[in-house]
Parts: sequence; structure tokens; C-alpha cells
Amino acid sequence: MDRLVALQQIVPELELFLERRYNMLKVIRSKGPVGRRFIAAQLKCSERVVRGELDVLREQGLVFTSSLGVQLSPQGENVLQTLQDVVREFHDLEYLEEKLAEVLNVGKMIVVPGDADVEPAGKRELAEATARYLCSILCEGDVLAVTGGTTLAKVAESFPSMGIQKHVTVVSARGGLGEDVEIQANTIAARLADKLGGTYRMLHAPEDVLPCYLEQIMNEPKIRDVINLGRRANVLLHGIGTAEEMAKRRGLDGELIMRLITEGAVGEAFGYYFDSQGNIVYNTSSVGLRLEDLERIPKVITVGGGRSKAWAVMSVLSRGYCDICITDEGVARRLMTLKELN
Repeated sequence: MDRLVALQQIVPELELFLERRYNMLKVIRSKGPVGRRFIAAQLKCSERVVRGELDVLREQGLVFTSSLGVQLSPQGENVLQTLQDVVREFHDLEYLEEKLAEVLNVGKMIVVPGDADVEPAGKRELAEATARYLCSILCEGDVLAVTGGTTLAKVAESFPSMGIQKHVTVVSARGGLGEDVEIQANTIAARLADKLGGTYRMLHAPEDVLPCYLEQIMNEPKIRDVINLGRRANVLLHGIGTAEEMAKRRGLDGELIMRLITEGAVGEAFGYYFDSQGNIVYNTSSVGLRLEDLERIPKVITVGGGRSKAWAVMSVLSRGYCDICITDEGVARRLMTLKELN
């Protein structure tokens, strides 16, 4: 950090250029091939500025232009990975991680630069950080339990297509919500198993059922076996949703959604809706792992990004069932503000 401070004193405009080119490379990687107008709109700057920056990046061999638009080169991919560490230092994210882990009573915080709410590449960076961390902790023969959602679907995409042989068993931790099959736990489990060189077990059941049918479904042998395997997981990876978003995805009626909002529900995980202090406001009768099952799992990893999810992240972490939280700067800085207010 001292070296960066010295550089900023000598070249005060360094951070401005670094951030702009770093963000430009992120946009190109995420959406490429793209045109100058699209990049300018994403970065909220003029096409003239984008043209000048692209000329520099092209001369350095970091991007190339085709009839389809601008794309990242292999060298650009490598430089982008290196730049992330530099940006982390500029933003002092290591301090932010340590401070948040302390105030939120979480074993480890991992904060990636940016804000998934405003940056098109934000969710991808969050997913890649999660994939790297999973690769670093998973051991031969481990059981990995996963839930659904758009962020975890991105995590499955972020692993390289070949070369990883962890021989883990990936199991669905929740039933399906009847939505886009691409973001359901079963699909994510299968894709992760494929990327990790392992096997998978699917939970062939709806997530939400009428209370009168829950016990019968949970006692069905194949469903019971999958859930019991999930309870024996070495690692659990789950996402966090805002209460209103998840209530709508579950198809809850408008009156119940208003009740949740009125009673202060801000976050959701495993069918439970929490207020900002982590108190349970409402829970669904759902198939899959439940909140109490998390106590028996050695490593529980929570993933969620975008400033709008800060309250949701805080509500879920307040329950104390998280060992590692992977989030972005948008959430992290908002959480610092919220904890100061409290």
C-alpha cells in the first residue's frame, strides 16, 4: 500500500486512468464483442474518451477489433486478472474485509472490487472469486451442497471447462422453484460436478409445498437420501436474495408480500425471511436443507453482491450460520455504513 501511495503522490492522475481502463476491460470481457457507443454508455463517458483509451489498449495488445466490435485478447485477460489485485490495494479492500469480518462475526470476508448493481461485469467477478475460493478449499471426496439462483449459476459458468479433477459429489440443497431451469439448484449441481470432475445428486422435488404434504415428500426414500447427503456436506454454497425479490420468485400473493415488508423482512435464505437483525419474520414449508442443518456443515459459504443486497446480506449473516462471505465492494461499503448507524 505504501508503494501505491507514493505512486499517487508522483502521478496523482494514476488512479483515474487505472480505474477507467480496468473498468473498460471488464466491460469488453463481459459483453464483447462490443462497439464504442456501448462501452461509453456503460462507463458513462464520451465516445471520444473511449476511442482514446481503446487506442492505448490496442497498442498494448490487450484488445483487438473485428467487424463485430472490440474484444479482449488473451493478454488482456491476464492483465485484467493482475489489475484486480492492484485495484484491491487502491480501494484498501483488505482492510474492509478484516473490519467487516470482525463486526459481522464472520470467519472470513472476501470482497471483490465494484458493484454488481451498476457494473455489467460485477456478477461475473463475484462468481469468479467464488470459483477460485472453492477450488482452493475443496478436497478429494468432499460433498459440496449448492442452492440455486443467478449468482450461483454464474459460479458454475466461471470454472474452466476442463483440467480440474476434484472428484467431489455435488448435491442440490433445495428443491426447484419452477422458474428458469438454468438457475435451479439441480442444474447448478450438475454443471459444477462436470467442471470439478465429480458426480452429482439431484433433488427431484418442488421447493415450496403445502404444509400438509411436506412430511410425506420429505420421507420419500430418494428425496430423503439426497437431503441426508446434503446434511453431511463438507461445504455448502448458497446465495442470498432480498425478501421482496424472493417472495415474488416464489409466487407469494401480494397481501403476504406486503406483510413481509411491513414486518421488516429484508433478506431470504433456505425459505426463511429475516429482518435486519436476523430475526425470522416468516418461513415457507419447503423441501431441502433447513436453517438448522447449517450448524452441522463445517464450511458454509454465502455469496451475494450489489449494493441493493446489503440489508439482505446483513440479515442473513446476523444468524451466525456463515463461515465465509463472498461479496462485492458495493455491499461491503454499504454494510460498513449500516453497522456504523447501528
